[in-house]
Amino acid sequence: MHDDRTLVESRLKRVLDERIRPAVYPESVPLTVGIWTAPGEPVPVAEGLAAPRSPITVGDAWGAPWGTSWLTVTGTVPQAWAGRTVEALIDLGFDANMPGFQCEGLVYRPDGTPVKGLNPQNQWVRVASPAAGGETIVLHVEAASNPVILDYHPFLPTELGDKETAGHAPQYKLARMDLAVFDQTVWQLVIDLEVLGELMAELPVESARRWEILRAVERALDTLDLQNINATATSARSELTAALSAPAAPSAHRISAIGHAHIDSAWLWPLRETVRKVARTTANMTALLEDEPEFLYAMSQAQQFAWIKEHRPEVYARVRKAVADGRFVPAGGMWVESDTNMPSSEAMARQFVYGKRFFLDEFGIENHEAWLPDTFGFTGGLPQIIRNAGSKWLLTQKISWSQVNKFPHHTFLWEGIDGTRIFTHFPPVDTYNCSMKGSEIAHAARNFKDKGVARHSLAPTGWGDGGGGTTREMVAKAARLKNIEGSATVHWERPAEFFAKAEAEYPNPPVWVGELYLELHRATLTSQAKTKQGNRRSENLLREAELWCATATLRTGAAYPYDDLDRIWKTVLLHQFHDILPGSSIAWVHREAEATYAKLADELESLIAQAQQALAGNPGERELIFNAAPHERSSVPAGGAAPAPTTPGGCTATERPEGGFTLRNGLLDITIDSDGLVTSVVDVASGRETVAPGTKANLLQLHPDFPNMWDAWDVDQFYRNTGTDLTEVDTLTASATPDRATVRIERSFNSSRVVQTLTLHAGEKRLDIDTEVDWHETEKFLKAAFPLDLHTERYAAETQFGHLYRPTHTNTSWEAAKFEACNHRFVHLDEPGWGVALVTASTYGHDVTRTVRDTDGGTTTTVRFSLLRAPRFPDPKTDQGSHHFHHALVPGATITDAVREGYRIGLPERRVTGSAETVTPLLTVDNEALVVSAVKLADDRSGDLIVRIYESNGGRTRGRLTTSFPLAGAQPCDLLERPWDGTRGDVTLVDGTVELALRPFELVTLRLSQAG
Repeated sequence: MHDDRTLVESRLKRVLDERIRPAVYPESVPLTVGIWTAPGEPVPVAEGLAAPRSPITVGDAWGAPWGTSWLTVTGTVPQAWAGRTVEALIDLGFDANMPGFQCEGLVYRPDGTPVKGLNPQNQWVRVASPAAGGETIVLHVEAASNPVILDYHPFLPTELGDKETAGHAPQYKLARMDLAVFDQTVWQLVIDLEVLGELMAELPVESARRWEILRAVERALDTLDLQNINATATSARSELTAALSAPAAPSAHRISAIGHAHIDSAWLWPLRETVRKVARTTANMTALLEDEPEFLYAMSQAQQFAWIKEHRPEVYARVRKAVADGRFVPAGGMWVESDTNMPSSEAMARQFVYGKRFFLDEFGIENHEAWLPDTFGFTGGLPQIIRNAGSKWLLTQKISWSQVNKFPHHTFLWEGIDGTRIFTHFPPVDTYNCSMKGSEIAHAARNFKDKGVARHSLAPTGWGDGGGGTTREMVAKAARLKNIEGSATVHWERPAEFFAKAEAEYPNPPVWVGELYLELHRATLTSQAKTKQGNRRSENLLREAELWCATATLRTGAAYPYDDLDRIWKTVLLHQFHDILPGSSIAWVHREAEATYAKLADELESLIAQAQQALAGNPGERELIFNAAPHERSSVPAGGAAPAPTTPGGCTATERPEGGFTLRNGLLDITIDSDGLVTSVVDVASGRETVAPGTKANLLQLHPDFPNMWDAWDVDQFYRNTGTDLTEVDTLTASATPDRATVRIERSFNSSRVVQTLTLHAGEKRLDIDTEVDWHETEKFLKAAFPLDLHTERYAAETQFGHLYRPTHTNTSWEAAKFEACNHRFVHLDEPGWGVALVTASTYGHDVTRTVRDTDGGTTTTVRFSLLRAPRFPDPKTDQGSHHFHHALVPGATITDAVREGYRIGLPERRVTGSAETVTPLLTVDNEALVVSAVKLADDRSGDLIVRIYESNGGRTRGRLTTSFPLAGAQPCDLLERPWDGTRGDVTLVDGTVELALRPFELVTLRLSQAG
């Protein structure tokens, strides 16, 4: 037989595009359309429905950027259509390739009942089935003219990302507005041919199955009358029956599909628009669930459920019913799909606390999976947090985006820094927006790394990012893929059902130890510095507010601000979403975030001040220092307050003959040269030099920064090829008091200016570095370098509830790919017996490299903190303006010192005047390695005290927790404060104290109840 494969395949494509698809709607009549444009932000539904309309016709322009227009479409079903299915086709000016990324709409009935959402892949509204003929159709559409930010030429700078700069030019032209007859048979024929055509394209050319499908398709096309598709569609379908009914091989890969719409809580749209995106998507999905009995849909992010509960209660009622029916599945058990690299220990824990509690309270459902399909890498501290939240599984597909190394597993056990293991699945379909295309299904089966020992994978199915969800076409394709020869099998299954099957069939999966590092999007650790600083400050203030308010309640009877703290926590957690905290959203999002963080800071400062004043007593003139850190400092106990101690004094600043200054305090001798750079830091006790010979520390370095794509997200390794050391100094001055010695350096470069203050405090073995930057660069990357005289193969970087180690070398491609990595408050490097900590108040990105010196053969290990970037997409003015950073260099530091200094830098001492002589801490722990990460009152408002403690050094540690109140009981709990026996260490109540024995990095939550 001659090879006519290409001829038939080309014929199929053209006939589908030009004859069969247009015949799905064989008859239509135009709708009449009126429009009203809201003058500002979106209005309530009742106002939009009642507003006066002006005529608009197909082809007319509408919709300024970020505007809202209310359309009313009216029409009459022709009498000739009686008995047929009729749909309204409403095309707002869609581009079929951009669902979720351009204009959208939500359809309402005249009584204000929401019907379904509109997007480029979902333009229909069923109005009659069967039609009686003569019906008057009236529908209202709340149309959002969201501008296209990520266009066909991606990553071009645009001012459209903020309503304040976007202008008022209409973004869209009204397209098709019709009532039309929907031909179900032709629509089914389209799905038949798409499924077979896509399957055929994935099969080997030499496969008999491919040719069987080809011949069946050819017979179907021969059967069709191209001038009368609707009359011959049934016959054409019959020619495909055998090809569609041939069963899959018994060894076929098995795909668990779940309806999905990964909705970014903010990204290329503001938070307020996400509220509406969620409403549109959930309206669509609840409608689809009613139409398709086998379909199941999952939605993560408790915040998004809370939004529709508050803003679209009618839609939420439908969601609640579908959840109760087991068809709409709350997934993930987190408040949002957050970043996991940068949130603090407590914030990461609270993501699960607030997410799981919402689902329990609203639906009586507890999730056992963490659902993070799009998060930019996963910290080694996360497995323990997942387990402590009462969950046991993780799903993500984002690691498939890594540019260098292919991850070796799709189903595996992920082991965290403490040894906790979580059963983890990476869907081999490599997308969270599966549309049931044959290429996607075939890729999942081919790509699956665990063949021979496992057969199941999961496919999140539906349009995502900007929402939209699963379509009826996807459901129809899945039905045909349920059991068809040549393909993986597809079944709708809930995430828990998938995980249970996957875990059962793979009892001994491989183990991956440590962080799941994404070899991409590394610059998200630096972009939008003010968002990151707002997050860190909020986390610190929440720790303080909970501690001091709990102390004030138990000491003075002051009311504990449960509701205020809950609301603030939820706002902070929302802003840890994986496109807000990472700095990859439009300007509008980050402008609002900065204002939100400022408001939260004011509220938290007020709560802290009120609680501390209640504890200090009023009136009075004694000055007390309050210490919210988990370690004693300045003779003030952790979690308590005491009078200010006498400072030891002894600080000096001496001008050097060759220029520059020498700072001394008896613990450190620091030399600063005439360029304002640190050339020597000597640890007096050991005589050890910190700065590598021939180098200079606190060196600001400026690099060009224009990645190949994903501007706000990425920094590509070639940025290191070129750079400028900022050594020119404008002014250099020094001053000293007995308590501190200070050097102030001013520099200017290009259009920017930097002022640095280096401070050596009395009695402290630490050099504090404050950096003020007036930043007006474009596509540049600013780093602060600290070359250290240390030889070490690894270094420690703080993460949630501990630290992880990374290599300083690049032996393998896995190590070389980690050229930019995340820290929380410190990085620590050491040789046996001596180390150095570098701590930071608010930066997350850093790199560590090492070289061998020609002069003496010694090793220079350089740590560089990442300060600022200036990408132009999606925010063309990223990070422009004034910034403040605080870092510190701590020579001679152990890992315990690094932990202590990391807490110190973010939790400053507070001075309050009152009548009390001291404030005794609610509790003390007698081992510095056991760190208290939270002290708060129990969420159930019982008055019990919740204390969270973790082992911070990475070793087995014993200690004793003693309370300053009579202790009746100490119950280990999970993160939701429920009794829990999952603690691996020992927790024992002995004579009114709690004896603790924890394993490396182990976390324990205790519920302490008072006696009497």
